[in-house]
Amino acid sequence: MKVTKAQAQANRTHVVETASRLFRERGFDGVGVADLMAAAGFTHGGFYKHFGSKADLMAESTACGITQTLALTEGVEVSEFVRHYLSREHRDGRSTGCTMAALGGDAARQPESVRGAFADGVESLLAALSHQQSSPSDAVDAAQARARILDALTHAVGALVVSRACPDDSPLADEVLAVSRDAILASLQPRLAARPSSRRRNTG
Repeated sequence: MKVTKAQAQANRTHVVETASRLFRERGFDGVGVADLMAAAGFTHGGFYKHFGSKADLMAESTACGITQTLALTEGVEVSEFVRHYLSREHRDGRSTGCTMAALGGDAARQPESVRGAFADGVESLLAALSHQQSSPSDAVDAAQARARILDALTHAVGALVVSRACPDDSPLADEVLAVSRDAILASLQPRLAARPSSRRRNTG
């Protein structure tokens, strides 16, 4: 039976979603094309009807996984996103969690197309999280706001990586999440200006 274009696209999407989940769970090098296609319910030979190479699939699956993380930013404050991101639930859900934390180390050794997908994903998350903040009044404020969000995001990703590197039942795994979560949330709070009190001391 001939496969329709719509079905072929649906099959391709299913392969990408399956790959996204398996790569996050096992790493890029931990999943072969044959195993991946079998997990998706297709034959090995069908892979090259959809993708030119495994690297092509890795790039697409990266984008797919980051899109799932982006969905967590919709309609929530940055602080709420951080609390979920650095929760034990997210830590333990490796195959459905953040692609950057699960595969960032692997991506550094992959082709440019894969690293480009990660860079695009970081920019998308920065834009989404920055949108939840109040609008900056000028270019300097915008640069500072971007820097704060980038610092929070990379801190959170690193904390998740370190926590996952610890044994599952290790108190240190939870401590890493808690300490980093508190530090990030504190860094996102509006900073109180100290100048008014200084002026009061200098008057009279």
